[in-house]
Amino acid sequence: MTTKLDGPLRREVDIKGQAYTLTVDPDGLKLVPKGRRKGLELQWTALVSGDAALAAALQGSLETLGR
Repeated sequence: MTTKLDGPLRREVDIKGQAYTLTVDPDGLKLVPKGRRKGLELQWTALVSGDAALAAALQGSLETLGR
């Protein structure tokens, strides 16, 4: 039996030596560098519909432009 996700669930993840915060909530998930507000967001609807790859590519290209 599984538990319904009612509110946000936050966990720290280490990726290549850098700390990130992963937040999973009923709307989707968000991965941000620890101590920051902006990061990658992915809605569950985009993941299910197959738009997730397109959204990730777009997000990556926007981050590259911002540097």
